Amino acid sequence: MSSPAYVPINCDFHSLLEDHATTRKSVLVSWLNEQGRPQDSRLSLVDVYSRAGEEFLRAASGETIRLDRLLAVDGVALAGFDAGTCAL
Repeated sequence: MSSPAYVPINCDFHSLLEDHATTRKSVLVSWLNEQGRPQDSRLSLVDVYSRAGEEFLRAASGETIRLDRLLAVDGVALAGFDAGTCAL
């Protein structure tokens, strides 16, 4: 089963993720897992990167999450940001 096409996220939310990766502080991350179900984990973010036209965050635990599957990070909902996107 292939994933749907990547949809870039809002630049301001992307910057928030980069800030968390810089500080490596543990934050609550909510996202849709591969089955499309909401999942929550407390993670220490270490990197935000692009690969093959998609963007991901990587946690210290090794967990990798595609950015357009995120719901919220540290209580800040992606849905609360306008549809403006960042170019890869």
